[in-house]
Amino acid sequence: MRIDLGHLAGLVAAGRTQRTLRGACLPARLAGLGLLIALAVFAPASHAARAAYKVEIDAPKVLKDILQEHLDLARYTDRTDISDDQFAYMVETVGDQVRQFASTEGWFDPVTKATVEGKGEDRVVHISVDPGARTLIRAVDVDVTGPAATQAPDQVAQMRAKWGLPVGQPFRQADWDKAKEEALVTLQSRSYYGAKLASSRARIEPDEQSADLSAKYESGPAYVLGPLVIEGTRRYPAQIVRNVNPLNVGEPYRVERLLELQRAVQNQPYFSNVQVDLQEPPAATAAAAASQDETVTAPVRVRVREQPLHRLNTGVGYTTDTGAQVSGRYSYYNLFNRAWVFDSQLSLEQKRQYAYLETAMPPDSRTFRNSIYGSYERTIDVESTDLTSWRAGLKRSRSRDKYDTTFSLDFYYDNLLPFGEPAQISKALVPAFAWTRRDVDNPVFPRRGNVINTQIGVAAKNILSDATFMRVYGRIRQYVPVGNRDLFIARLELGADLTKADPAEVPASLRFRAGGTDSIRGYSFQSIGTPEGAAVVPARYLGTGSLEYQYWFKPEWGAAVFWDAGTATNNLSGITIYNGVGLGARWRSPVGPVQLDVGYGIQKRQFRPHISLGVAF
Repeated sequence: MRIDLGHLAGLVAAGRTQRTLRGACLPARLAGLGLLIALAVFAPASHAARAAYKVEIDAPKVLKDILQEHLDLARYTDRTDISDDQFAYMVETVGDQVRQFASTEGWFDPVTKATVEGKGEDRVVHISVDPGARTLIRAVDVDVTGPAATQAPDQVAQMRAKWGLPVGQPFRQADWDKAKEEALVTLQSRSYYGAKLASSRARIEPDEQSADLSAKYESGPAYVLGPLVIEGTRRYPAQIVRNVNPLNVGEPYRVERLLELQRAVQNQPYFSNVQVDLQEPPAATAAAAASQDETVTAPVRVRVREQPLHRLNTGVGYTTDTGAQVSGRYSYYNLFNRAWVFDSQLSLEQKRQYAYLETAMPPDSRTFRNSIYGSYERTIDVESTDLTSWRAGLKRSRSRDKYDTTFSLDFYYDNLLPFGEPAQISKALVPAFAWTRRDVDNPVFPRRGNVINTQIGVAAKNILSDATFMRVYGRIRQYVPVGNRDLFIARLELGADLTKADPAEVPASLRFRAGGTDSIRGYSFQSIGTPEGAAVVPARYLGTGSLEYQYWFKPEWGAAVFWDAGTATNNLSGITIYNGVGLGARWRSPVGPVQLDVGYGIQKRQFRPHISLGVAF
């Protein structure tokens, strides 16, 4: 017996009846539901409503889960208005429904037995299913016609190699549909934007428990990128989109490049939604180009939805480093009616207060944004020190797909007050450069890749500075997936103020302390530095590292074990390395990661909790 499935996934048994695999449950459901309705309307009055019943299913787990969710007898167990005729009909036709559902999983000849025990409220329907041998893929034929067959043989070979339903795998309707779709996406992702599935067929041989698959694709002509067509701009100039556009007219179409443009536009503060695609040429133009192996130039269409002029965000949070937090941010996106952005932020924490103001111009033709800003930060009673830091400066920054680059000129004015010691007032004018690379698979919950940040700045004595120094800082966090869920994280952080002057002449906010949630767990926040009386003040050198393994027993919930080590010191000779070990819990909450750790500081022989969570509104 041979069964052919065409593009509509029709399943026809030779000499018998037609069975449909795609959405196979629908005809059975509609037929059963229709008859149930008819029986409910026209059933004789003598058939009074009965109480609910129970269903027990004996079948392989994959099939059992489907039957428990979709089988009419299983779906209506809680109904108390089903008559005897309706109940008897569902029992009588259960084999037909099982056959429909089983066929979507590759079982085309199941044997179903249904028995009813008890009466009234005590009725139990026992359904036993012997699915028989499962149909396996015997042969696969994936073919591409059109220019891609000769112009891009490597791409076609890649599409075939990545085919999602290979020989030897069980036939499943869902996998069949997914394999065809993924192959088409692979073909469309580079150059052949207009590719389509021309035909497909799954020929099933139930007697041989085998399936032969065939999928034919038409590539159409190769596409190259044309000029931008921007839609949706009203308040803000379309030139903003053109300035951040990384694409070149005439380059081959790649879906990754369109996504790069989409992210570049989405990163601008002016737009809440961005869609990027190609404007397809008339069908006749594409057909003519394909017949002559020529390329088609398609404009790149960018559709944006603008942010309102005003935006207000608030949030609450808590961390064991600085305590409970309330924060707010207000932005105005069209200052001076020239799309300049005014941004203001305020954060109030138990041990820290922070305020920030910035005015930024739109990105220029090299995607750089120029801005002027100022900030105020105060930390209170952190290791018996109070620090007040004022900062103002100019900044020229660029944010691309994976890289952030910033050139800045900052003026620092710090007042550090150790308990029982004289105040340390210092200032510095620091030209600086910062570079960040984010190469991770998910920006919120990364599992693979790394984040690297580097900074370098200099100051010269008597040029609005109390000392000559060079400040260097670097940090890397590496994510390594383990299995399907688990994760290994390694972190390294290094910093130094290179100077011959007294470290106290370098602004305290440019020096270093260690300890706390994102540093060395098991020690209190910024408790590792240079002792000065009863206080711990920032030091000249910093070095910390961390190794952490996360075991995820559910997609959202996990546990962690970690080891942190490092120090902050003014003298590299005879240094003490502080070690912390511990356990933690992880939650991928809807608003971001939540981290709860208990660390043991080996040198100080103490346990400390470390909690980090926040909610934005």
